[in-house]
Amino acid sequence: MITSQKELAPALSFVNLSLDFEEKNLFNNLSFSVTAGKCTCLLGPSGCGKSTLLRLASGNTSIPFSGEITFSSADHTIGWMSQNDLLLPWMSLLDNIVLGAKLRGTENETVRTKARKLLQDAGLSSYEKALPATLSGGMRQRGALLRTLMEDGQVLLMDEPFSALDALTRLKLQDLAARMTKGKTVLLVTHDPMEALRMGDEILVLSGDPVTVSRITDLPGETPRPPGTPELTKAYANLVDTLLISQS
Repeated sequence: MITSQKELAPALSFVNLSLDFEEKNLFNNLSFSVTAGKCTCLLGPSGCGKSTLLRLASGNTSIPFSGEITFSSADHTIGWMSQNDLLLPWMSLLDNIVLGAKLRGTENETVRTKARKLLQDAGLSSYEKALPATLSGGMRQRGALLRTLMEDGQVLLMDEPFSALDALTRLKLQDLAARMTKGKTVLLVTHDPMEALRMGDEILVLSGDPVTVSRITDLPGETPRPPGTPELTKAYANLVDTLLISQS
């Protein structure tokens, strides 16, 4: 059951969530919350259910579960970015990025100008007319990220949005996404502890069988945190230790 109450950038709660996957008890009365207006990063080993939690939060009804998924606002909008870019192959990159506005009938030159600015910020300004099949995997992922950011939802659910990017592009796009999602409720799945530390206001570590959640909130400074600082280096070492212990 999915219920909701009222607030602009809503909190998200998973209450007594139970779910079996391939005859395995993945979640058993799992309860945790995602803070309103903050970026929460989900870390944990492959197969622990991170992407499943995102799909459930998006309203996916094809996954049978018991429990409640509760938003604290009835009027929120959700932006969703899956691991697959899902760019429409017959549309140019620019048209893919403004697809939401096209479908709502709100596309105009202001919208396209904003999209072009994002393409420039992402290093893709010369590819706005390109079809997805002519782009590399990293370019397609950047396009999918920009399409998600263009939606400007109060809730953003993002599944490894930077995984296909080279190291420098990843840092640049993390900075862009962090700036554009300030004040939104973001749930971001990643396998990269440093990415979680740069992007997350809070970090949730999933571990165990069935899965339990531990929360890390004592993080240095504001996001996006600059790489290479002594504070981030120390936080990274502590987080890696926590992950190793949780998976031992």
